[in-house]
Amino acid sequence: MITKIQTKLSFLSLSFFIILIDQFTKYLIFYNYKKFINKDFLLFRLDYVKNYGAAFNIFSGNRIFLSLISIIFSILLIYLILRKNTLNQFDLFSYSFILGGTIGNGIDRILKGFVIDFINLNIINFPVFNIADISINVGFILLLFRIFKNKQ
Repeated sequence: MITKIQTKLSFLSLSFFIILIDQFTKYLIFYNYKKFINKDFLLFRLDYVKNYGAAFNIFSGNRIFLSLISIIFSILLIYLILRKNTLNQFDLFSYSFILGGTIGNGIDRILKGFVIDFINLNIINFPVFNIADISINVGFILLLFRIFKNKQ
């Protein structure tokens, strides 16, 4: 029988896995960008962008502020995952994705002063992004889906 603690730790493990994938892909791009830059795939192209802001480059140049936001949100999400007993599996899954992405981008911001973005969509004109950004957006979409589903 799986206990609540084991379940919650498995969701933190999901966040950790997302952080590892995010940091590994950023490492590959950072140290090998000349090999990978402008490589075209079916739906996207690999680029190398130093993002000194948050989503869509808002708050650009506010490293300390954005680092603090990352730390505060990470602590809040860890608290919610571990201590909030009223959360269902869907919420835990959503928070785990958001946590993984928040820590992934937070590590870049704190250690490098910028976030490495490298995925550039070919099909639409959209800002360059990374695995952490995808993870955060998946988590938010899942939360919005649950909220709208519960209102029906």
